[in-house]
Amino acid sequence: MATYKKRGGKPRTKAEKEQNIEEGSTTAEVFNTLDEGASRTEEWVEKNQKYILGFIGVVAICVLGYLAFHEFVQKPKEIEATNEMFQAQTYFEEALTATSKDSLFTLALQGGEGKYGFLDIINNYGGTKAGNLARYYAGMSYLNTNNYKEAINYLDDFSSDDAIIGPLAKGAIGDAFVQLSQDDKALGYYEAAASMNKNEFTAPRFLLKAGLTAMKLEKPAVAIKHFTEITEKYPNAPEFAKATVNIGKAEAMQ
Repeated sequence: MATYKKRGGKPRTKAEKEQNIEEGSTTAEVFNTLDEGASRTEEWVEKNQKYILGFIGVVAICVLGYLAFHEFVQKPKEIEATNEMFQAQTYFEEALTATSKDSLFTLALQGGEGKYGFLDIINNYGGTKAGNLARYYAGMSYLNTNNYKEAINYLDDFSSDDAIIGPLAKGAIGDAFVQLSQDDKALGYYEAAASMNKNEFTAPRFLLKAGLTAMKLEKPAVAIKHFTEITEKYPNAPEFAKATVNIGKAEAMQ
């Protein structure tokens, strides 16, 4: 039959007594150590209370300041910038379908009818979302008016996680480099644009441009890689037929 030692019972042997004394001593030592540590902590807190409260106050002020800035400064500025950009966006959209494009793109950039253009929005509201978007519009306006270096500058300063606009901006930089006869740089931007988001609209578009640019650079293996990705992953894309034809041309170059 199994036996066990009752907890809390009196020690019967000398060894048990010594063990109890040792355990009690160890426990007391642990509690004494904890008490000493707590006392030192309390002393340190009491000694540095002024600095601790000061630090907490600074943090609180920073948090409240940030919230106040966002609510009473940044938020109204965002709304104001969006409203100010409306006319410039209207000029830009009209330019896309107009016969005389340059004058409308210029109005979009510089403003008209007493309203801001994209450049004004960037200068006055650069830290807002509207100011960031104005960089995209400005870059595209310069691209459409053959001012390729300015297009690159503004599009390179633009940033977006949007699945469409982000790749379009990156690919447009590639277009500008092609016009500047810098195909090696264009290829890098086309590849970056194609990989930013694997959607059916931008990915095959820039894969095709990357493939064609690689052929111009006499890099048939790179071209085949990009054309093949279109045929394998985007069979319904408008670029599918051109990719299929150009795979044969690239293979003939090898």
